[in-house]
Amino acid sequence: MLHWDHPQVRELIRLAVAEDVGAGDVTTEACVPVDSQSVGYFLPKQDLTLAGTELLRIIFQEETVEILEDDGTRLCAGQVFAKVAGATRRLLTMERTALNFLQRACGVATLTSRFVEAIEGTGCTLLDTRKTSPGMRVINKLSVRAGGGTNHRLGLFDAVLIKNNHVDAAGGLTQAVENCRPTGRAIEVEVRDRAELDEALRCGIRHVLLDNFSPQQVAEAVEHVAGRAKLEVSGNVGLATIRGYAEAGVDYISVGALTHSAPAADISFRLE
Repeated sequence: MLHWDHPQVRELIRLAVAEDVGAGDVTTEACVPVDSQSVGYFLPKQDLTLAGTELLRIIFQEETVEILEDDGTRLCAGQVFAKVAGATRRLLTMERTALNFLQRACGVATLTSRFVEAIEGTGCTLLDTRKTSPGMRVINKLSVRAGGGTNHRLGLFDAVLIKNNHVDAAGGLTQAVENCRPTGRAIEVEVRDRAELDEALRCGIRHVLLDNFSPQQVAEAVEHVAGRAKLEVSGNVGLATIRGYAEAGVDYISVGALTHSAPAADISFRLE
């Protein structure tokens, strides 16, 4: 089960702190009295969808953290969403690590929320992919959830998805499916054209991924399948085109851009 306090997240934070702080924060230690105490506030400099606030409890383990807004909340620029109180030196030393994680998490959540809004009312579900920053998969996936999206598989270990290269390497789609049946898992198959779609249906596949189909081709596939399988669309889907795909009647649309192309959100940390 994914959660912000996942061991992989804790290890990533440990590495981030070691990378940034190294042997010590020479500027802060020189400038700030050792007994100084402060309160710091986190606030966005842009409108955004909030995600990753629970990371602050891990980053600032020695301080008092107060989360003022829930993940998934739409915030306006300037709206304080968290504060942390403690030794000034610690707050300043951990500031950049905290902001780096929050900016990435909120960036993914914000972009995801825009895609979710684009298909609102169609009955289609927005899915993420494995196209995540190395080491940040858990954070990326949780950020997608905060933005209103739905997680696809977490990795190669928790679902069977036969893609084009698997088909080619196995010697054909039917052979690839038969090779996977002993796993006992539900099988999803990616198809490139109508012929492969029909072959997948003959194999009894109940979840088919339409790869790089046009909206017109998707509409034709939906009519052709007529409910015999769940249909997912992937490939070349953007904010300008996703509505057309959703209205064609597919069940799912997976978008790699949610996690591989989301711009970091602009967030500030202000100290009192």
